[in-house]
Amino acid sequence: MAKYSGKKAVVTGGTHGIGMSVVKALLDGGAEVVLTGLNEKNIEAAREELGPGAHVVRSDASKLAEIEALGKTVADTLGEVDFVFVNVGYVRFGSLGQVTEETYDKMFDTNTKGAFFTAQCLAPLVRDGGSFVFTTSATTGTAFVGTSVGTAMKSAIRAFSKVMASELLPRGIRVNTVSPGFVLTPSMGLVEATEEHRALNMSEGERITPMRRFGTPEEVAAAVLFLGFDATFTTGVDLPVDGGLAQGMEYPHDEIAPH
Repeated sequence: MAKYSGKKAVVTGGTHGIGMSVVKALLDGGAEVVLTGLNEKNIEAAREELGPGAHVVRSDASKLAEIEALGKTVADTLGEVDFVFVNVGYVRFGSLGQVTEETYDKMFDTNTKGAFFTAQCLAPLVRDGGSFVFTTSATTGTAFVGTSVGTAMKSAIRAFSKVMASELLPRGIRVNTVSPGFVLTPSMGLVEATEEHRALNMSEGERITPMRRFGTPEEVAAAVLFLGFDATFTTGVDLPVDGGLAQGMEYPHDEIAPH
């Protein structure tokens, strides 16, 4: 029997990158999945690529009416679900003097408010003993220049997920978060980035990540699914998948590296 045979899942932000890798692993394991996207090109590509076990829905996480519509779609399509991966992300870098009210509101509305109300809407549909996983970021607890708003919104998700973990204990529903570092996704975490920005991000990411490389979406997906299905005695935790970035590690100098 396939690993996820008979399981039902929801993946928001599932049409590309980490979300798509989670969706593909679930489908390969026999699960049925409702996944969301916002970019029409990505939505159509996902519909063409994925099999009949995937139900692709357009949904804007910054709008409560669309979150409520998603809940109805999930109820009508899947009924109860075993797993929810809340993964929608909208991030723009900007230093203190560069951040506008519009950017601030868009980031918090999509990421933080969207994540909270998605969980609120879908929690009644999660079977007792099911699980949530939220995407946060390796930047939480750090002070990278230009990431003040992004760090704040992801830190908020980490905070309310721990409270949700406590509140859902009576139903045996586990709530955890995964914190990716630099990952080779199509957007590389940058909204409307130029090729120059992407090249700089790649160079800097490899330089400051202790493992000296970017992670892959599949590596993050493996961590997400571990928390979602395998870590049955684990709730309220954050699992960094960042090559040591947020762990205070340093790549050893040649003179002290083991041989």
